[in-house]
Parts: sequence; C-alpha cells; structure tokens
Amino acid sequence: MALAVEEINNRKDLLPEHALAYRIFDSCATPVMAQKAVLAALNGQDVVQSFICSGASPLLGIIGESGSSQSIVVSRTLEAFRIPMISYFSTCSCLSDRKQFPTFFRVVPSDDYQVKAIAKLLKRFDWTWIGVVTEDHDYGRFALQGLKREIENTNICLAYHEMIPKDYTQERVLKILKVMKESTAKVVVVFSGEGEFYPFLAEFVSQNMTGIQWIASEAWVTASMLAETYSFLDGTIGFAVRQGHIPGLQDYIRTVTPERYPSIPQVQELWEALYGCSPSTSTFSSNLPSCTGKETLRKEHSAYMNTSSPRVSYNVYKAVYAFAYSLHNLVQCRNGLGPFENFSCANINNVFPWQLQHYLQEISFSVSGEEVNFDIKGDAIPSYDLINWQRSTSGDMQFVKVGLYDGAQHSGKELLIEEQAITWFNQQTKARLCSNSCTPGYRKAVRHGQSLCCFDCVPCDIGKISNQTDSVDCLSCPEDYWSNVNGTECIQKVIEFLSHDAMGMTLTVVAVAGAFLTITVLVIFLYNKGTPIVRVNNSELSFFILLSLTLCFLCALIFIGEPTFWSCMLRHTAFSITFSLCISCILGKTLVVLAAFTATRPGNNIMKWLGPTQQRIIIFCCTLVQVLICTVWLVASPPFPYRNTKYQQSKIILDCSVGSDLAFWCVLGYIGLLACVCFFLAFLARKLPGNFNEAKYITFSMIIFCTVWLAFVPAYVSSPGKFTTAVEIFAILASSFGLLLCLFAPKCYIILVKPEKNTKQHLMGKVTK
Repeated sequence: MALAVEEINNRKDLLPEHALAYRIFDSCATPVMAQKAVLAALNGQDVVQSFICSGASPLLGIIGESGSSQSIVVSRTLEAFRIPMISYFSTCSCLSDRKQFPTFFRVVPSDDYQVKAIAKLLKRFDWTWIGVVTEDHDYGRFALQGLKREIENTNICLAYHEMIPKDYTQERVLKILKVMKESTAKVVVVFSGEGEFYPFLAEFVSQNMTGIQWIASEAWVTASMLAETYSFLDGTIGFAVRQGHIPGLQDYIRTVTPERYPSIPQVQELWEALYGCSPSTSTFSSNLPSCTGKETLRKEHSAYMNTSSPRVSYNVYKAVYAFAYSLHNLVQCRNGLGPFENFSCANINNVFPWQLQHYLQEISFSVSGEEVNFDIKGDAIPSYDLINWQRSTSGDMQFVKVGLYDGAQHSGKELLIEEQAITWFNQQTKARLCSNSCTPGYRKAVRHGQSLCCFDCVPCDIGKISNQTDSVDCLSCPEDYWSNVNGTECIQKVIEFLSHDAMGMTLTVVAVAGAFLTITVLVIFLYNKGTPIVRVNNSELSFFILLSLTLCFLCALIFIGEPTFWSCMLRHTAFSITFSLCISCILGKTLVVLAAFTATRPGNNIMKWLGPTQQRIIIFCCTLVQVLICTVWLVASPPFPYRNTKYQQSKIILDCSVGSDLAFWCVLGYIGLLACVCFFLAFLARKLPGNFNEAKYITFSMIIFCTVWLAFVPAYVSSPGKFTTAVEIFAILASSFGLLLCLFAPKCYIILVKPEKNTKQHLMGKVTK
C-alpha cells in the first residue's frame, strides 16, 4: 500500500498537484477491533483515544478488510456516511448485496465464483464423497451455503460439515477430528483463514491421520507458513487469487525500516518479527534486544520477503490505484461533462465521499497490464489460479499453477486444468466413496438418516429394468415386454397358446384317432345294418349318434392353434351344438328303449307316439334350443381373442375370452341338463329283459359323461395359460370316448367277435341251452 501511494504521489499524469495520505489501523482480525478501528478513523483519533466525536476526519475511503466478518462490520458503519471501502481479501458472497452494503467494493472475486470453481473441480476428478471444514465466521458459513447450492443437483455428496470454533478449545477440535477419522470421505474442502486453520492442523498432526486430499480455499491456498510447517499438506489443490506483478516491490521492501516510518508501529512489529531485535531509534517499548545491523532474516519468516508472486498484496496495490483513478476523474471533472447526469463536479477543497463512490462504480483502468473495473455489485472480474502444492527436490514447498478459472468465459469453458502437471498426495487421485456404484439391473436405495451418497444397491423388481449405472429408480417395461434375468433390458414376452407342440400334437392325434375310430364303427354298422343287433338298437339313431360323435372329436381340433376372431366364435358354438346333437340323439334312443319296455304292458300304445318322425322332431327341438342360445350369445357378446398379460407376468397368454360368462355357463348347463334327463330315463329302464340291455349302457355312458364335465369345472377355473384350453379339449375327448365305448363297444364285439350271438333270439334272451 505504501509503495502504491508513493508511486501515485510521484506521478505527473495521475492526481497532479495532489498527494494521497493514509493512516493505518489494526483490526487484529476480529470484528470488535474492526469496529473500534473504523470509529477511530471516522473521528480522526487513535484507537486508544476516546470515541466521543471531536470532529470529522478528512476520510474519503477505506482499504480493507481482509476478513469478511470484519468487512461487514466496517461497511455497515460507513454506510451512514456514504464512505466507500475497497476490500482486498473479503470474499463472502453476502457482501455482493447492494441493499445491505451499497458502499462496498472489492478487487477480489466473490465466493459465489469460488464455490462454482470448486464444484467444477470436484466434478472434474469425480470426487463425489467429500467433507467440509469451515471457520465459524460469515466467510465459512456463506461459502458452505454456496457450495451446497452448487452440488445440489449433482452426484457430489457431503459426508460431514464441521466448523472450527471461534473460541478455540481442544475438546471441540478433537470431536471434529474424530468425525474426519471415522468418515470414509478422504477429500476435504476447507474454507478458513490461515490464522484459524493453523492451530487446527497442529491437533490434526497429533492424531496421526493420513490419506486426506485437501482442497484449499483462496484464504489459505498460498499460506507459506502452513506449507513450511506441515509436510502432510503436500498435494493440496485449490483456487488462489490471480497472481499479479508489482514493479519495484522487492527493492522497496528492503527500504521499509522503522527509521523511515517512525510513526507506524506496525513497521516496528514486522521488523522485530523478521529480525528478532528492536530498532535502536524506536520510540516504542520492546522487550527485544536492540538491533546491531548484523542480524539476518529469520528462516521461519522468510516467506514474508518473497515477492515473486504477489496475490493478496497485488490486490492491495490495485485497491490504492482504484481510489487514485477515481479521485483523478473526480477532480478533473467539469460541470455537465461528468459521467453522471445532473452531477455537479467536486470542488477540490470540498470533496465528499459519496462523489468518490459514484466514480468508483464507473472506474476502468489498467495496472501492470490487467484491466480493473467493478460490476454493478461492486465485485471484481471473477478469475482464479489453480494452485497445487508440490515438494521440490530441495525439500521446499512450491505453489505451482496447474490451471485457471475464468468466470467471464462461456459455460463449460471456465475451468482449464493441466492434469499432467499435478502432483497428488501419495500419487493418489481417487477418493473413496460412501457406497459403491450400482451396476445396471440395480437401483439406489438411500439409507435412512444418511447422506444421499450413502445407499444400498437393490435389484430391480421383476418387470422393471435399469440400463445405466447408479439408477435412482427402475423403469417399467412396456406391456408386451419383460425384464431379462439381469434386469438390464426389456425383452419380448413369451407368447403362449396351445400350439402344435408336444401337448398340442398329442391332443391332435387323439382327436383324429377318436374321429377315425368313430367312422370305423359307423362303417361297421352300415355294413351290418341288416343284422339284428343293429336293427334292434334303432339303426337311424345309432348313425346320428356316430356322426355327432365324429363332429365332437373333430371340434377339439378348433381349440388348437393361435386364437383368431373366427376360431374363438367357432370353438364354443361348434362344441356346444355337436354335443347337444349327440346327447339329443341319446335322449331319443333312451325314450325309445323306455317306451319299448312299457309297450309290453297290455293296452299301452306309446310306441305310436315315438316313431321315426317323432324321434327326429325330439332331436331337432333339443338341438334347436342350443342353437338359439349360441345365436343369442354370438349376437350379444361373442367370444374374442384375448391377450392375457396379468395372469403370468413373464408371458402373454393368447386365449379366447368367452365374451359372456352367463352364455358360456348356460351352454354347458343345457348340455348337462340333457345328460341328466338321459341318465334318469336310462336308470328307469335299466332292468329291461333280454341279454342286451341298451339302457344299462346308456346309464354308464351318462355317468362317465357327467363325471368328466363335473371334474372339468374346477380344473378349467384353476388351470393357467394354455392348460385351460387343454383341459377343455381333454374333457371333450374324454366324454366323447366314454360315449363311444359305452354305447358301441359291446355291439362291435358281438358283430366282429361273436357273430353267433347276433340273433334275435339271443338278444331277446330266448336262446335255450
């Protein structure tokens, strides 16, 4: 600061015929002392003097503070007087609020940009599980808020946040270190000033903790004292205030002696710290021995003399020039020609701070080749150097620039990193995670009460998939698709219906064999239609029964194959009508047998009412009722193809929906009714005389028929998929074979094997032995 003031006062092109003057007040890095210092500056007094106002000082502006908490106190105090202040190191984003801090300016970027830069750094190196340590001041609190905001919608998670207490206590620090030691997060971001962080690291060393990758904020990333004291900080990386160039600083520092600045106690304090002695010409008391002129610079403080890469010092340099250029523009102003409309230029003998504030807002100048100006919030251009702590071959710590962040660039191009130039702690660049990534086929399930980065990997439910790493949720497959075994992709569901597979072919062969056997019996009966056994059993009705049984066997074939609209309608109607025809014929035969038995009684002429014509009418009427039921069914709610995706989720079952359950059960009920009537009538005629009692065979056939269809109902309801259709086919074939064998097997046996019994006398039971 002193160098910049002397340079400006010696220049002829900047504030000619005018000189800058300054006073230095020490805030001791605390808000309370900062408050005392600013009041002393306003009153024109020393800090130790009374604060009773004795008159206004010629104060036009303040350069400071370094800490954000101190700057907040100072700025709020100056606001009432509209005195501008320029901070060289206060980065809290809260200070960008123009309503609260209208007179605050700074030549250092706001933490809003620093947390953006740190968030991009974390993403760049895939550090998703981090810890954060902050100081207990506004700087740390607002920096933490900003970082949380930046990582909110990313995969970066906060393992813990600990705050270094204002009132330093070992017990509290040990608790913080315990959290750090037990955590799996090995990347730690620290927002703290050098002074607060130094004693914390001293306790850190005593805990023998290793493996931490430190990410430093700009407040300590170039702290030489930390770098020289703690070797475990090797590999630290962080964003620093941009490096500048201050010409002549090295030579000037060597001339800063207490003799040259006898009224500034801070110069003596610095001298004593650097050389360990008290200047002989000092007017301030000291316990140190007097300097002899032969003292050398203390090694532990050699960093203070390093002017090769000034950063914070360069900001102070820029702040002084910002005030100088603003004052220059103000005193050079001519009424009506200034930058503000209706603005009266200053009288050099009566310059007000608020006038200087207006010019600061519009200032733009160049220092050491860098363009300096302030935005509408009073902030500087956001730019940082990315610094990596590297140990040289000689053992000295070096702050190596390995990249930069320029907030003025387009989105995605702000951060540039030379990764090959970075040296990591123990050559490790990867951080451990709270949980391992979830592979495809799994989803993340957050652990209750823990960070979002702590989760368990849960397999996707059946029918859902995840095809990427760390899926938050599993996606449901479309209705016609299903998840594979690994749960990583949707595959076409297996379409199931009773096709020509092993089961289908077996049922087809059985149905064809049944039809062929029935036709064979029909041929046998036709060939022997003149024999007594065919004639006595009413050959016409027998032919009708055999034809209908053939159709019953063949209708089972309609149930095999992929269901279509026409096949679904034909299935149940063909089955119901053919069976109704068959049972109607059997019913007609039963009536004839029963009538023949009762006709043997004297005076009974019932047979004249059951002639061939009447038999045909009975068969037609009974079948017609079923035809009418089927017609109403097809018109009102016909069967249709149905894709069942609910019964078995991994398959699509193609089947025929009956359309109307009432119509379906009416059809089956009517067939059952005909069968029950047949059974009842045949049972009444079971004791007819003769060797060939037809009523007995009808009774047995109806018992088999009814048993099959009674067993069909629960089997049909409980069978899954294609087995539902198979059960219905089995019932059709089983009942058809039952009727065929019971009614016609005994007759074929006599015709083919025992032709000698094929006589009227034998059939009537009149054969004598």
